[in-house]
Amino acid sequence: MIRSYLLLTITIIIFSGNILVGKLLSEVPPVTMTFFRCLIALIILFPVGFRELKNNQTLWLKEWKALLSLSVSGIIVFNVFLYASLQFTSSTNVAVIETSTPVFALLLGMIFLKERLTKIQVSGITLSLVGALWVISKGDWQVIQHFQFNIGDILVLIAVFAWAIYSLLIKQHSYIPLYGSLVVMLFLSLVILLPFALYEWKAGIPNLLQPQLLAGLLYLGIFPSVIALIFWNIGVATIGPSRASIFLNLLPFFTVIGAVFFLDEPLSLNQLFGGLVILFGVYLTTKERKKLEETSISASG
Repeated sequence: MIRSYLLLTITIIIFSGNILVGKLLSEVPPVTMTFFRCLIALIILFPVGFRELKNNQTLWLKEWKALLSLSVSGIIVFNVFLYASLQFTSSTNVAVIETSTPVFALLLGMIFLKERLTKIQVSGITLSLVGALWVISKGDWQVIQHFQFNIGDILVLIAVFAWAIYSLLIKQHSYIPLYGSLVVMLFLSLVILLPFALYEWKAGIPNLLQPQLLAGLLYLGIFPSVIALIFWNIGVATIGPSRASIFLNLLPFFTVIGAVFFLDEPLSLNQLFGGLVILFGVYLTTKERKKLEETSISASG
């Protein structure tokens, strides 16, 4: 269980980099960015997943609807709408809105997976959300009170809902081989994205071989697309989508940390305090789950 928590934490650190890099590459159209991210990931992952891909051809055909749904929700819709949002809103707005993911995941998990959370776990969700808002507001609740949504914020909400659906589907299809399925999903995503990418290219795109753009695309293709996705899938399969989504409340904290180191933005005591509140909220939720599992094991023994 600790391994899953560690993998999910690393995933969120990588996701924060995804937001920062996506903001830096905002001159690249969102579909184009997602397309090349998938292409790079497929090139890297294909040698690793080739054996699973070859040995499970019947399974891929049988589960094509699930694989297509996973591709559309977790790879296409989430990334395209996330990168599009960064052209209209700030990276901090994106980070705080993504903390609503546990709400969507919780509702979907309760409706479709019949998941139930204890009062302590609900308190953990609430506390970590409060901490996330504290980070974004820098301790000034007037900022939250006058928080106004723009088109970018709406796009993030769509991305968040898509990611919650993806996490739910991962939990339901955790038996599908990990690497082989990712290869299939990336391939399907490329096929679907290609015509939309061609439309963007016709309108004109920047030179992607510029060092900064190329380095950013390589980061997106390797870390969020391969490493983070594998870690996330393992974590969701182990502890469930609603509880795994709690870790997304760490996103604003790590995004601020990344902004300090890479964008030279100052870090305040309020942001540090908010980060500690987030961590405590995640601790409450995960600790309660471990306690319930130990009780279940004792009862069955």
